Amino acid sequence: MEPAHITGVYGEVSGLPAPVSAHVREEQLPGLQVYTVTTVWRQSDLVQGSRLHFSKQWTLTAEGNDYKSIKTVLPPGPSTPMSREYLSRFSPIQGQKAVVKETCGYQFLEIWDCHGLRRCLNLTALNKHGRVYDDAQFGCLSWSQCENKLLYVAEKSKDTSDEKSACGMDSSVYREDWGEALTNKSCPVICVANPQAGTVSVLQGIQSDISPGQALWAPGSQSVFFVGWYHEPFRLGLMFCSNRRSALFKLDLDGHCECLSENDRSVSCPRLSPDGSTLIYLQGQVFGPHNQCLSLQQLDLRSGKTSTLLDVVNRPQYDEFAGVYEALPSCCWSADSQRVLFSSARRNWKDLFMVDRRSKKVTSLSDSPSELSKIYGSWKLLTVQGDLMVVCCSSPNIPPTLMVGFLPSAGGPVSWRTLQQPPLTFDFDWTSLDVTPPPEEDNVHYSGLDFGAVLVKPSRSLHVSSVPLVVFIHGGPHSQFPAEWNCTTAGLTKLGFAVLMVNYRGSTGYGQDSILSLIGQIGSQDVKDVQRAVLTALESDRTLDPKRLAVIGGSHGGFLSCHLVGQYPEVYRACAARNPVINAATLLGTSDIVDWRYTSVGLQYSYDQLPTAEALAVMLDKSPIKHAAQIKAPVLLMLGGRDRRVSPHQGLELYKALKSRGSPARLLWFAEDGHSLSRVDTQANCFLNIVLWLYQYL
Repeated sequence: MEPAHITGVYGEVSGLPAPVSAHVREEQLPGLQVYTVTTVWRQSDLVQGSRLHFSKQWTLTAEGNDYKSIKTVLPPGPSTPMSREYLSRFSPIQGQKAVVKETCGYQFLEIWDCHGLRRCLNLTALNKHGRVYDDAQFGCLSWSQCENKLLYVAEKSKDTSDEKSACGMDSSVYREDWGEALTNKSCPVICVANPQAGTVSVLQGIQSDISPGQALWAPGSQSVFFVGWYHEPFRLGLMFCSNRRSALFKLDLDGHCECLSENDRSVSCPRLSPDGSTLIYLQGQVFGPHNQCLSLQQLDLRSGKTSTLLDVVNRPQYDEFAGVYEALPSCCWSADSQRVLFSSARRNWKDLFMVDRRSKKVTSLSDSPSELSKIYGSWKLLTVQGDLMVVCCSSPNIPPTLMVGFLPSAGGPVSWRTLQQPPLTFDFDWTSLDVTPPPEEDNVHYSGLDFGAVLVKPSRSLHVSSVPLVVFIHGGPHSQFPAEWNCTTAGLTKLGFAVLMVNYRGSTGYGQDSILSLIGQIGSQDVKDVQRAVLTALESDRTLDPKRLAVIGGSHGGFLSCHLVGQYPEVYRACAARNPVINAATLLGTSDIVDWRYTSVGLQYSYDQLPTAEALAVMLDKSPIKHAAQIKAPVLLMLGGRDRRVSPHQGLELYKALKSRGSPARLLWFAEDGHSLSRVDTQANCFLNIVLWLYQYL
């Protein structure tokens, strides 16, 4: 297998564009309703080694008594590249577009309308704050009701920081940040820009132990809602962690701030109803699993009372709604303010759901009677505005596809319309597997749980008696491999491998009991689950070659990959692990989520926790390093030099243990990359080396 061919395949599957956001604007014409759908897409380019963003726009006309039936879809025209744009947002009424972008080291806020650029503020020159936040954790860009002010979050100016007043100009004073992927985020502030007046102000009144983010205007635009994360006594990593103590706040422009939610919970994603009467948000527990099933809360702004719209689902019935596990889209309300829409994991799938506030009934909008429900394994809601839903659909063999459909008024099926088909589809076969642990592998505290996996194969394997199988394990561990487009899986399958993506107990989409069942059982229950999924796949498909098995994964998936080759040394012939946890005891003092290092092995955590010999012994006992002497399979390690979640010295520890015993091992070191190894050139490099490694040893 030539490297150029492998790189070409990866370029093909990774270069397919995916929609990341959408905006809908309505316009009433005589006897006709016109909808303009503007979308932003992301695309990887191996030649430039970068991720490109571009926009596309469609015009739809609707007819019928309520204008909820699509009549025509006009062609979108060519894509428009978006250069150096960090944030953008359309105003709801006039359709102005606010853009935060960077040029020559300066950040600008631009206002665009149908006549071109109307206003531009040099945010850097105004010197009211540091860099504007563009991440999904804190970042926002919100228009006021009168559309003359904009709300956003930025880093606090160092010139006015408490550190300067306390410590003078000493730049060596340590500044905490929010961990992996948020290393330049330390002290966020909420800012208001008035483009017409050319001014920016930083809102005052937020208590000093709170880091604000996810801000939006309250009705009337004289106050704002925001989420505040408590950062005392110190900050813990926020990325991929829905268990951080935080609360919902309301801040008046005159500086009065009040807490609107319980302050011993974790909250996120506040979303205001179109009629301005209700604010919904997600709520979870503090500490415990780093990701969890969340409840959906609703705050009546008139009475000030909070109630639960959707509770945590502990153990769902098969194929029923399994709970909320991910962030809400920025626009998720029906036009009548009575229904909320969202996407969430359900077993091996990602589905589109609607909850009615009056009945609290949850309905799946992706389980339509049409063939679409069988074709697409993943439905991701981008936006719903004017009851027009814009959705990204995909499957392991179908890259991201853009679809639209009107929200049905009487609970009937949705009539979906495809706006953008992918330029390529692939001749793969895939199936969703259900796996039941045998009695000896049941969890006595959470008995009766099952789990799943997704098997993807080249179609030609139907006529081949022996296909090598790559076991692909997700990280987290509280995340999911839905039956969606995955360029790594697609690339491996196109090169002749079958791929088994395993959702072991503890994955999202199976209820809170499944998540809790893994606490204290890592290195055992999850390892046995993956092995059980492999046996199930081999029994169900005789074209898979049991003598040519490999295992790959990142983070906790790397942890499990290394466990599997250590605990089942005669089964696997190759292993590739990205930033794996190797020794939980030595990781304890170097991870940005030290609380999870205790929780994962079944120990309680508190901020003043100090290591004990007993705790370290438990962590070591559950680590792959314990089984390093039994590893026979060649191991490829891929490490990020700037990983704050799992120190790269974890992988180095295994590398040295393997080399000392003469076991085949190779280590790739990416000095400028973090935990996800997310740089375009890094991902291409890793894929090439994984495939060469698999070909060499399978």
